[in-house]
Amino acid sequence: MKNKQQQMPLLEQLIHFTKQNPTSFHVPGHKNGTVFVEDAKPYFEHLLPIDLTELSGLDDLHAPQGVIAEAEQLAAEFFTANHTFFLVGGSTVGNLAMILSTCSIGDEIIVQRNSHKSIMNGLELSGANPRFIRPEYDTALQRYTAPSYDTVKKAIDLYPNAKGLVLTYPDYFGNTYDIKKIIDLAHHHDIPVLVDEAHGVHFSIGNPFPASALKLGADMVVQSAHKIAPAMTMASFLHINSDRIKKEQVGHYLQMLQSSSPSYPLMASLDIARYFLATLTTEDLADIISSVNQLRDVFEKGEHWEILSSHDPLKITIQVRDGLSGFAVAQYFEEQSIYPELATDKQVLFIHGLQGVCDIEKVEKTIKSLNEQLKYMSNHATIDSRGLFTDSVQELAVTYPEMRSLPKQVVAMQQAKDFIAAESVIPYPPGIPVILKGEKITEEQISLLRHLIQQGATIQHQDIEQGIQVFDLTDRKA
Repeated sequence: MKNKQQQMPLLEQLIHFTKQNPTSFHVPGHKNGTVFVEDAKPYFEHLLPIDLTELSGLDDLHAPQGVIAEAEQLAAEFFTANHTFFLVGGSTVGNLAMILSTCSIGDEIIVQRNSHKSIMNGLELSGANPRFIRPEYDTALQRYTAPSYDTVKKAIDLYPNAKGLVLTYPDYFGNTYDIKKIIDLAHHHDIPVLVDEAHGVHFSIGNPFPASALKLGADMVVQSAHKIAPAMTMASFLHINSDRIKKEQVGHYLQMLQSSSPSYPLMASLDIARYFLATLTTEDLADIISSVNQLRDVFEKGEHWEILSSHDPLKITIQVRDGLSGFAVAQYFEEQSIYPELATDKQVLFIHGLQGVCDIEKVEKTIKSLNEQLKYMSNHATIDSRGLFTDSVQELAVTYPEMRSLPKQVVAMQQAKDFIAAESVIPYPPGIPVILKGEKITEEQISLLRHLIQQGATIQHQDIEQGIQVFDLTDRKA
């Protein structure tokens, strides 16, 4: 007999429903796949019959009492949460709901400065007053990581009435830190800890992975199921883990932020992802780690980079030697149909995932070719970004409510120093703003942006080449 974690109630109910050969007089318009473009059918035909709506027996995401509630409960039990919400809008919607359900206009909230843009958007929507804490710069990794315990303590001492502490764990590259010590500090002051754990859904498996922030005591945690587990893109979890968080308040914002017609294939894939993680055997994990180690050995043969350390064994990051561009190296791999997850000016990230084996021979062949080709690659200037975040605790120059009525203008990027940004400027990936809406623009930020653009980074901004949108404070009273 199956134990509970070997069940997939939502998927099983969808399969049961389709076996009844139902006749559709309801949405969606593809009518169980009978109305569709013929050339596209081969790619969709197996999925369309379960792309259903809130019919009898299929439950309702926004008021779950049946199979969706059962699937969410199984997820909560596996991830050791008090309650788990299914998300069909990615970790983005989870981060928005975390912020909105915790603070409102004028409330102080302590936030890690190198958080994902969805955290920043949640702050703006809430109208709260964020107090940003500086992450530490790791000279070995050549990037910002996490805030120190002392920095968090300083922020809490300055703002003891903060409605929450927002942290990222792990970072995009799989590195962690002693988050439990920080969680315990925040809880000593009765401050809830909200964690963007988008890249750590697999941490709940346990060894050989770091511990999840859920098991370390965080009050609310968002996880992207689709980043490592076998879920469809945008399928994510939001976990509540303490009585400091009101489940009803979180649910209220989720029903506002998420579609009233959520995707059943996405929700079913969350059921599948939880099942997959819960039923991995020690033999499965041994095969995965063996494949990771083989792949890492192949990357060690690269002559133009070094492999950086990561607490998550599934993440392999190469740091290119000075004068090379991470973007250009990534492009070389892509030309051989090998697609890394992320490139920066210095680094390229490869995610092995939870597959038991990958095409190591193809990677090895490409690296052998790259060893020769990169000898002739033109040098690129490098930049030291350790001065990007200067103050250990920082406030915005103007509040979010104030921003709504301020006039705007566009200034050339090289002339934007000391203006207050009216729009965030975000390299994507990883989606962490270099310039944050509402903060005073520094020369270091401009230099880094100019460098990233020259290297070929994708910048999420209206038109960075035309200039940066800033607030016009000419007529503002002192």
